[in-house]
Amino acid sequence: MTTTRPDAAGRTGQGPGRPGRGAESAAAPASRRRRGRLLGENPLGALLSAPYVIFVAVIFAYPIVFAVWISFHDYFFAAPGAQVERPFVGLENYVTVLQDPAVWQSFRNVGVFLIINVPLTVILSLLLASALNKVVHARTFFRVSYYVPFVTASVAVVAVWLFLFSSGGLVNNILGPLAPQPSWLVNSVLAMPTIALFVTWKGLGFYILLYLSALQNVQNELYESVSMDGGGKLRQFFAVTVPGVRPATFLVVLLATITGANLFTEPYLLTGGGGPNGASTSPVLLMYQKGIEQGNPGIASAIGVILIILVLIIAAIQRRLVGGGQS
Repeated sequence: MTTTRPDAAGRTGQGPGRPGRGAESAAAPASRRRRGRLLGENPLGALLSAPYVIFVAVIFAYPIVFAVWISFHDYFFAAPGAQVERPFVGLENYVTVLQDPAVWQSFRNVGVFLIINVPLTVILSLLLASALNKVVHARTFFRVSYYVPFVTASVAVVAVWLFLFSSGGLVNNILGPLAPQPSWLVNSVLAMPTIALFVTWKGLGFYILLYLSALQNVQNELYESVSMDGGGKLRQFFAVTVPGVRPATFLVVLLATITGANLFTEPYLLTGGGGPNGASTSPVLLMYQKGIEQGNPGIASAIGVILIILVLIIAAIQRRLVGGGQS
């Protein structure tokens, strides 16, 4: 037979219908776990990141959701405050987009761009970062030299490339009879590869910095181990450097793909709006032409939604192939 002793106030430790201290102590961790799932392990971190979350929601999330809504309506621009009908048209805009040869050509153009730009970006930035990581003298000078084109306005740098690759430019003068006819930026075959080379050169400094940061985490003992086994510089590069910077490689591939999918400024400035005959028109440039110049925002939004879906699919494939399934 068990008995309960009264406490100092004359109350027993347990009674009918009243939870004991064990139940109260079990409920407290449960509530803390629920708060932990909402705010994370560090609530202060959630508070400090809140401004950026709001920024992303306002600048990115809302426009995307609004673009999806526009793509399903017969939308047109009106004066501020004007009440106009924008009827729901279902998939009509998407059907129009998929039947437009210019849309298919723009996606083929950006496909050519990505096939050239992404591998070149990964290979050149990794090789240059590996070389710069071993530089002892004037290291800051070389790093800044590669980074300057990235922070320079595209409008200013485009003028240099027009001087180099125009019909009477420096490159054609050097090549002489070997120069392509018609010239680089007015050639339907060479226009997009030339733009891909320009974007690769301009953005190289940013990706070099990403690889330089990743190389700091590769242990020197691994290089020494491969060297003791008789491995030369080439073997060290492929056995230690390449696997060691794999997460950075996935990030570089992903960022280069997203940047290429949003290509606009370079074809607009270098080829006069996607010429010749649409050979360098990108989907984003076509969205501008359809939505702003021709006044068809519904069509432009449908192109944008399709572009987002394709980029997400490509990113998932890249994560499987390059990222190895790691976050």
